[in-house]
Amino acid sequence: MHMGIHIGENPYKCSQCDMDFKQNVHLTKHMMSHIGDKSYQCSQCDQAFSQNDNFKTHMRIHTGEQLYQCSQCGEAFTDNGNLTKHMRIHTGEKLYQCSQCDKAFTHKCHLDRHTRIHTGEKPYQCSQCGEAFTDHGNLTKHMRIHTGEKLYQCSLCDKDFTLKGNLDRHMRIHTGEKPYKCCQCEKAFTDNGNLSKHMRIHTGEKLYKCSQCDKAFTLKGHLDMHMRIHTGENPYKCSQCDMAFKQNGHLIRHKMSHIVDKPYQFSQCDQAFSQNDNLQTHIRIQAGEKLYQCSQCGEAFTDNDKLTNHIRIHTEENLYQCSQCDKAFTKKGRLDRHTRIHTGEKQYQCCQCDKAFPCKRDLVVHMRIHTGEESYLCRQCDKAFTQKGHLATHMRIHTGEKPYKCNQCDMAFRRNGNLTRHMMSHFNAVSMTRHSHKMTILESI
Repeated sequence: MHMGIHIGENPYKCSQCDMDFKQNVHLTKHMMSHIGDKSYQCSQCDQAFSQNDNFKTHMRIHTGEQLYQCSQCGEAFTDNGNLTKHMRIHTGEKLYQCSQCDKAFTHKCHLDRHTRIHTGEKPYQCSQCGEAFTDHGNLTKHMRIHTGEKLYQCSLCDKDFTLKGNLDRHMRIHTGEKPYKCCQCEKAFTDNGNLSKHMRIHTGEKLYKCSQCDKAFTLKGHLDMHMRIHTGENPYKCSQCDMAFKQNGHLIRHKMSHIVDKPYQFSQCDQAFSQNDNLQTHIRIQAGEKLYQCSQCGEAFTDNDKLTNHIRIHTEENLYQCSQCDKAFTKKGRLDRHTRIHTGEKQYQCCQCDKAFPCKRDLVVHMRIHTGEESYLCRQCDKAFTQKGHLATHMRIHTGEKPYKCNQCDMAFRRNGNLTRHMMSHFNAVSMTRHSHKMTILESI
């Protein structure tokens, strides 16, 4: 009889229902529940019992009487069977062994629930949506989604939750507790799911692969964001203008540009910014400081976004293909600008003169002619320029840099236009030589 506890055998089966038992006496008592005569009626509820023992145990639910107390922790129970099961927590005794794996359990119902993991059985089905579960408790929790019942109320704010686990996670926002610590670095998290996602940074595991290109990501949210590059979707739209963005963070930053208050003022010029990050980027542009360096060619940039776009030159990643010609681009904005060459569209009109431009940037640069604004100051002398490119060209006077080299001779130039004009001298020299040679041949005939 005792060995049946270890092997989980219940040889005494009820002929009226699916219940089975280890001992015959338990089956005999159970059979009484099928007998129509239930002479022991509860006066507090509709329950009735065929045996006095069961009736007495039931009555303790109403009276709150708990006769059976644990000697280890003081917890009390209405019947001895529940106390016996509880004692296994203290003794560590796990009588119910899974036949499929090494797990063991203190209660048979826990083993039954676990066994369904191996069999895939989900006997508890939701009547509202058809979703099924391995145990009744999970079905009960799931039903709260349909009923909208939220039993667990936060004591510090107005939020309430359908599951106690969700309340526990929420409470850590108030307490600041982060019990899930990364073993590779010092980061800690409020829940285990976020720790699992973080660990992929250290392991390099990228579960989410793009179906359009070879890129893969550690988080599904990053893949969703990346897919917008292929689809061209910009779901985050500004309510103040026509701008739209792929990421909510970019929209939030953009909205700051509509705020009149721009507290971040640059002392060297009249430019002011609504965000400190933009001011710092502007200062680096003026100082010529370039913190973000390409590991492939050594070119450096004032901000990380420009470096990211530059890297695509090396990877030859041109995600945006023109439908009118063979050109492809690393950024959708560049494709949009290029498309206007085919359509001839010039949507950006100058309010001071009749000029129009295919892109907003060209209009902004043009407007400085009317305003006289010279935003780009040389830090070596007093000169100022309306365009950043003009400042970059001017700086080569101070640095002595001549990046445009002639492939016919040793000459080099600060500007591409000067190189182009110089190349004409080689072309003219070749033409004159050919003409002279031709005239010599003609004269000798």
